[in-house]
Amino acid sequence: MGTSTQEAIDLEKKYGANNYAPLPVVLERGEGVYVWDVEGKKYFDFLSAYSAVNQGHVHPRILNTMTKQASKLTLTSRAFYSDQLGKAEEMLCQLFGYERAILMNTGAEGNETAIKLARKWGYEQKGIPQNEAIIVGVEKNFHGRTTTIISASTDPVATTNFGPFMPGFEIVPYNNLEALENVLQNPNVAGLWMEPIQGEAGVYLPDNGYLKKAQALCKKYNVLFMVDEVQTGVGRTGKLLASDYEEIKPDMIILGKAISGGFYPVSAVLTSSEVMDVFQPGQHGSTYGGNPLACAVIMEALQVLQDERLTENAFRLGNIFRARMQELCKQTELLVGVRGRGLLNALIVNDTEESSTATQICYELMHNGLLAKPTHGNIIRFAPPLVINEHQLNKCLDIIEATIKKFELVVS
Repeated sequence: MGTSTQEAIDLEKKYGANNYAPLPVVLERGEGVYVWDVEGKKYFDFLSAYSAVNQGHVHPRILNTMTKQASKLTLTSRAFYSDQLGKAEEMLCQLFGYERAILMNTGAEGNETAIKLARKWGYEQKGIPQNEAIIVGVEKNFHGRTTTIISASTDPVATTNFGPFMPGFEIVPYNNLEALENVLQNPNVAGLWMEPIQGEAGVYLPDNGYLKKAQALCKKYNVLFMVDEVQTGVGRTGKLLASDYEEIKPDMIILGKAISGGFYPVSAVLTSSEVMDVFQPGQHGSTYGGNPLACAVIMEALQVLQDERLTENAFRLGNIFRARMQELCKQTELLVGVRGRGLLNALIVNDTEESSTATQICYELMHNGLLAKPTHGNIIRFAPPLVINEHQLNKCLDIIEATIKKFELVVS
């Protein structure tokens, strides 16, 4: 006998940690753009596990590859070579245009790795005095939940009662080149670290040209430009990387989530040989990092992305999504606007960040067969799997429009 919705929720509340606030839906199965709950109700997934499931739920090719590799060899540790790691590293480097790759497990671990690389490069290549290296971050960033990463956070929810915090971070406003240049002039700055689109903050896009000018400033002051593409990479924004919109190549990119298609936790940092070679044996590592199962999954997941032209699909359908939502915003006072790129988008609700309006709308969307989550009290993020087709997207847009119009009538 299966578990009911309430039984599953009660079990989590009794034995788990209260560190998430999920919608009250208990998912049991997924396929493509759809998920089913334990009662058998079918939903469109418009979160994609925070963009980890770009290739769709339980993609048969990735599943087959994972099963085959799992039946042969799953883990060796890096004490030995495997027949999969070098091939995965080669594919990552060739696809994204870098010389070297290092594989870890989670997005946070990838960002931690990038911080260590930048600091070590700063000491050994730039000549920064020991223990004085600075990493520059931006306001409203989100790179993970470790104590090092939250030391650079400006979100009180992420930081309250988790101190003391690690020194060595300077924070400047996002999308402000003057403030950025002022801080980069400090010769102790090793890296500039940011998201090309701030996903968790509410799908905030910088002005056109900001990233390119930020990179130019990094070159001017001999600073590594570190771009976190954990959520925005792997086709999500309609380009392979969100930074591709400005035709730039950061010194370092951090990948995660969709490089494994949602099957396995994998992250990677890609950079030049000059930067990567500051790591010597024993100075950084991970028992599971670069394991053969992860490597086989990565290669198939990235091949699926290319073979099914999912990046191009995200670009085309993202334009349709925003056009329909812009029209909806003109018809209702409940919405302020829509923003995003590709299939990473946000609807901005006409309310404050402290409100619960966006959450209430997400509850109504859930009842109507579409799953999405707010990033703040007045912002709803929409990020379906990139395998969605135009017919499915239009059905989802119908659901969103009907839900918003009915919600407005109820609250007014």
